[in-house]
Amino acid sequence: MKILHLCLSAFFIDGCSYQENMLAKYHVKQGHEVVVIASLFTFDEKGAGVFLPGPSERQDINGFKVLRLAYKRPMLWNRIFRHYQGLYEAIEIESPDIIFSHGVSFGDSSVLCKYLKKHPGVVLYADNHADYVNSAKNWLSRHVLHPIIWRRSAKLLEPFMAKCWGVTPLRCQFLKEMYHINPDIIGYLPMGVDDEAIPIDRNHVRSCVRNDLCINSEDVLLFTGGKIDRLKNTHILIDALQILNDSRLHLVICGVLTSEMEFIKNKIDSNPRIHYLGWCDAEKVMNCMIAADFACFPGTHSTLWEQSVGVGLPIICKQWHGMEHISVNGNCRFVKGEDVEDLRESLKEWADPSTLQELRILANEASELFLYSNISVKAIGL
Repeated sequence: MKILHLCLSAFFIDGCSYQENMLAKYHVKQGHEVVVIASLFTFDEKGAGVFLPGPSERQDINGFKVLRLAYKRPMLWNRIFRHYQGLYEAIEIESPDIIFSHGVSFGDSSVLCKYLKKHPGVVLYADNHADYVNSAKNWLSRHVLHPIIWRRSAKLLEPFMAKCWGVTPLRCQFLKEMYHINPDIIGYLPMGVDDEAIPIDRNHVRSCVRNDLCINSEDVLLFTGGKIDRLKNTHILIDALQILNDSRLHLVICGVLTSEMEFIKNKIDSNPRIHYLGWCDAEKVMNCMIAADFACFPGTHSTLWEQSVGVGLPIICKQWHGMEHISVNGNCRFVKGEDVEDLRESLKEWADPSTLQELRILANEASELFLYSNISVKAIGL
C-alpha cells in the first residue's frame, strides 16, 4: 500500500525520532511506499523554531520521500492558519491508499476533504498532540482558536476518519471536549521509542557510560532530561537527592537549562553524584537511559516519558490527569512533583536493590507497548 503522512498542523523535523518520523520509518520497513507532505516549519539544532526558505523534495535516509510545501500568500496569515500552495495537486500526484494526518488543526483540512470526497476508497487516520497543558492556555487560544477555528477543521475531517488517535488519554479527552469529535472514533495511540535505536549490547553501553561518568556498576543511576524549565521540577528532584544523601544514588541530566533555571548550577556543581550533560543528541540520550536503573520526571510531560518506558526503565513521574498511560503493570510510580519529601521517599524505596530487581521485570514487560514497530501497525488499523 501507499501511505501518505500529512504534517501540516505543526512541524516535521528531518532526521529526528518524533512520532511523525517513526511512523513513516516503520511503515517503510513493513513494505509500504511512504510519502510525507510537510510544512516549512521545523526546528534548528538549538531547538528553536524556524521556517525553511522554500518548498523542497528529498529522500529520507529511512526510505520515505519528504515534500515541503510553501504557504499561500499573505505569508504571515497562512503560517498561522496553515494554508498551503499546491496541496491538492500534491496529494493527487501521490495517489495514496491511506492518509495519516498528524494533527487535525490546519486550515487546508477543506482541501483534504475535497480529495477524500473525490476518492472515497482512501482511508483516513489522524492523531492529536494538543491538550490543556500544551495548548489552549491563553484566552484567545482557549475561547477562539481551538473551539472555533480548529474545531471546524477537525469536524470537516471527522466524517472521513476511520480513527482519530489521541497520543495520551488527556489528548483523547481534548478531542472529545474541545473539538467535539465522536467518541466512537477516538482511540489512544501511544508515542514511543525507535526499536532500532536501542543498543543490542546493552551491558556494554551501560558499562561505557558509567565508566565515562565514574559511576560504579553497583551504584544506582537515575535518568532525567528534556528542556529543563521550572515546570519540569528538576530543582525539586535535586533537592530530594540532597536530602536523601545516598552515596549509591547518582543522577544524570540530559537537557539544556533555561535561563530561569540557572540557579541550580551551583547545586549541580557541588554534588559529585549529579552529572549534568547539557544538550545531548538522540544516541547519547539513549545510551544514558540504557545506563540508568530508572527514570524520574517530577514535572511536565515530555516524549522522554514514553521513550524511557519503551527502553524498559521503571519510571517515577508527576501525577497528571490524563497522563496515566505510562503506568501499565506496576512499572510506574506517580508523585506530587512539588513535594520534596514525597519524592525523597519514592527515590529511597526504588533505590533498594531488591525493589529494583522486581521493577526491571515489570518495566521490561511494559516496554512492548511503547515500541514503534508495534505502534506503527496499530496506527493504520492493521
